[in-house]
Amino acid sequence: MPIRLPLKMSPRHFKSIIIGSGQAASPLAQALVAAHGKGSTLLIERVHVGGTCVNEGCTPTKTMVASGRVAYLAARGQDYGVASAITASTGGIRDNIDMTKIRQRKRDIVESFRTGGEGRLSRAGVEVKYGVGRFVSPKTVAVKKDGEEEEVFTADNVFINTGCRPAEPKLPGVESVDPARVLNSTSIMELGEVPKRLIVIGAGYVGLEFGHLFRRLGAEVTVVGRGNQVLQREDLDVAEEVAKILRDDGIVVDLGMTTVRLEAVNQDGMKLKLVYKPTAGGEEKTVLGSHILWSAGRIPNTDMLDAKAGGVEIDNHGFVKCDEYLNTTAEGVYALGDVKGGPAFTHISYDDYRILNNNVLKPSLPKLSTTDRMVPYTVYIDPQLGHVGLHEREARKLYPNRNIKVAKIPMSWVARALETDETRGLMKATVYGDTGEILGFTCLGIEGGEIMSMIQIAMMGKLKYEVLENATFAHPSLAESLNTLWGSLA
Repeated sequence: MPIRLPLKMSPRHFKSIIIGSGQAASPLAQALVAAHGKGSTLLIERVHVGGTCVNEGCTPTKTMVASGRVAYLAARGQDYGVASAITASTGGIRDNIDMTKIRQRKRDIVESFRTGGEGRLSRAGVEVKYGVGRFVSPKTVAVKKDGEEEEVFTADNVFINTGCRPAEPKLPGVESVDPARVLNSTSIMELGEVPKRLIVIGAGYVGLEFGHLFRRLGAEVTVVGRGNQVLQREDLDVAEEVAKILRDDGIVVDLGMTTVRLEAVNQDGMKLKLVYKPTAGGEEKTVLGSHILWSAGRIPNTDMLDAKAGGVEIDNHGFVKCDEYLNTTAEGVYALGDVKGGPAFTHISYDDYRILNNNVLKPSLPKLSTTDRMVPYTVYIDPQLGHVGLHEREARKLYPNRNIKVAKIPMSWVARALETDETRGLMKATVYGDTGEILGFTCLGIEGGEIMSMIQIAMMGKLKYEVLENATFAHPSLAESLNTLWGSLA
């Protein structure tokens, strides 16, 4: 480790320091200022306010997914009796996509979100310093920006919110190909053209979202996954339905595979070749591509944090250790968002803010914790996959002696899905049969995330499934499928 020169400046003191401006940081910083006054809170950010969600995650990806959705509907125009430029074209979807315009639309929306966040922090009286933050000693943080002197600050409380970043490709031969063709979840959104053939390494949420998006935009896509199903967290029947949808859309899904090496080629317009083989043993397989997306994992941004100097312990995977109240191993130091491990969702990061807003700023109230909180999520493949609560296999494992029942219907039983010609997918609910308690719900279907949220609200209100079965929902709506679903309980 390089020797650090003594810091020359006497430290300025703040009531609170937040390292990293992810989803939890902005509302937390504003709450801290509201409690302690303007100038009491320092927010340290390496590059952009807003963290992964605003800059490289939710906002840009879902903006691009919207473009993919429009391309998909345009290509299906004749199904609805509507002619379109894409259906009339001899060159297919890809020749009708203006990737630079899609990219600029994404950039513009990201910029508006980012500047909006910066403005809110400024108006609230939060001081923002750009640079890399590191611990010097307990509750003492230094900030270094390229070309500037390192500054040091102290605080009564420090909040670590540095998030995660895409893992580097672990693939022999990756150095032999054009680096511009080896993509991660950030760089793939800066492409100026649609790949001719995209190879996706990893069959998780990120890989499938991007694979499906670029298939919508006209790319040939091959997904290579290590596991024996896509989306390892999901129940097998749901995962198999997802894989069927992907394959129906022309995506090659090759599962149970281990990557062997990457090679540079110049063949039929393709610039690289992936060699892989069955994990269980067997002959090697190859696929040519114009680009490859490495979507096999993310790593926490703790390597520049000098956490040990601050008394903060890091686990074997690089995540900050903390308890259910988000306390780290250092007194007065807390962790929020992806950097602490656990469900890596923006809304979980925001809920971490809610917990600390209560526990740190309102100590007279009962303490909140991460224990037993709901973890809803939506995967923005098309159709969407929304889920909340326990999966069937989790419920049966957790409650082996309970009367677990499952309700499941195909989306082709939903009137609104039939009317919109969006009948792919299914709905699935897991309940405790003796009480009617809803334990979990999945919707793989048109606006699956919105239907899932209805069930989440019911679960929050502790409604039994019979209440939804007998409710009066507007017709024709996707919601009225919640009348039908429970009749399939078994």
